[in-house]
Amino acid sequence: MSHHDHPKRHPRLQELEAMVRDGRIDTLIVAITDMQGRLMGKRVQAQAFLNGVIDHGAHFCTYLLGTDMEMNTPDGFALMNWETGYGDWIAAPVWDTLRVLPWLEKTAMVLGDATDEETHAEIPIAPRSILKRQVERSSAAGFAVKAGSEFEYYVLKESWEESNRRGWAVPERFGYYNEDYHLLQATKAEPLHRLLRNQMTEARIPIEFSKGEAAPGQHEVNIRYDHVLESADRSVIFKHGAKEIAYLNGWGITFMAKPDATWTGSSGHLHMSLWDARGDASLTYDPDAGLPYGMSKVFSQFMAGMMRLSRELAIFIAPNINSYKRYASLSWAPVNVVWGRDNRTTGFRLVGRGDALHVEDRFPGGDMNAYLTYAAMIGAGLYGIEHELPLEAEFKGNGYIAQGHPRMPRALYEAISELERSEAAVEIFGQEIVDHYLNAARYEQQVYDSVVHPWDRERYLERS
Repeated sequence: MSHHDHPKRHPRLQELEAMVRDGRIDTLIVAITDMQGRLMGKRVQAQAFLNGVIDHGAHFCTYLLGTDMEMNTPDGFALMNWETGYGDWIAAPVWDTLRVLPWLEKTAMVLGDATDEETHAEIPIAPRSILKRQVERSSAAGFAVKAGSEFEYYVLKESWEESNRRGWAVPERFGYYNEDYHLLQATKAEPLHRLLRNQMTEARIPIEFSKGEAAPGQHEVNIRYDHVLESADRSVIFKHGAKEIAYLNGWGITFMAKPDATWTGSSGHLHMSLWDARGDASLTYDPDAGLPYGMSKVFSQFMAGMMRLSRELAIFIAPNINSYKRYASLSWAPVNVVWGRDNRTTGFRLVGRGDALHVEDRFPGGDMNAYLTYAAMIGAGLYGIEHELPLEAEFKGNGYIAQGHPRMPRALYEAISELERSEAAVEIFGQEIVDHYLNAARYEQQVYDSVVHPWDRERYLERS
């Protein structure tokens, strides 16, 4: 039975079929998110789609969930290696995520869950499935989590091709002074930001604001909050789509956490709040709990869990070698695991009032994989509730000089050893997922350690 005579067709699937039949859509992208947060997948020709080629999903090679940035296939992954023969998994379309992409001609995209072809079970180490498990855990505990992302990025004067030709030297930024909230400076790149705001919103990724950030050529976009899985979907599509829109219109763009030591880092702050299971009533705010700023007891425990496990789960928040170079004192990127009311020097910033009360986690960078970051923070929050962790006192003043508090790891190797010893991570994710992402991080560290960088030559060539 093909999908167009199936009795329970998803309304978005029906919509897509209609658009294909009348010629509005001729290409369907089926995408999964890899470990690095990139979209991978296939383009399906519209007629082939109508003929049912993806009724059961699109095939993809298992290695896509076991590579590094360069698509190398390191040893050490239990689920994909030469012994298993690198077979296929299925990207099973999640029709709720279907979007028409206005920046690509006659193109729609649907996200898929990675599943086993025989059993149809989801692949546990796939980032989207990792988040889904944490959403299920929070539902079982009686909570819905809502979240929103903001992304910072640099607009560059050169394309990626030019950067490649120049041997990846420091690129020239689009702008030459700090443009934080500057309207005139923002106008210069408004042709790009306007496309990002409007085309994303048209693609059901509602953008609320764009604004200049605290460096030349740096900008920020805020995506409207929603249920956490939807927000993570929006985040990965936003980053992918922003790169496509920039490229197709001749702009350079980067979400790298710290493109140069002298530049302000780019963040991927995430905002989180706790709601009842139906998502109707805020459980973040409870003026009768007697806690600071009207936060509820359960939310104070949720925040305490996020804070307690930030170091241990750092690999899921800051996945790359470069991520840790963003954590620099007095740089607008936090270093210490403390919380404050509307305090931008602390790792956790409590904002909003009444039902809008929520916490902003300022540790993730623009390079985060939102599925993994959100999953880690939900898992940590639930850990805080399950273990009834008390929330430490608010930190007042300059969070960069907080004494006697944990700080985020200074480098990926420190994050690796934190995760290696973490019992909480295994409790939250299970050993298989922890091992998989540890293996990826260890390989990344090993590759970095074996490369001789320009810094080495500058420092040691003559003088050592």
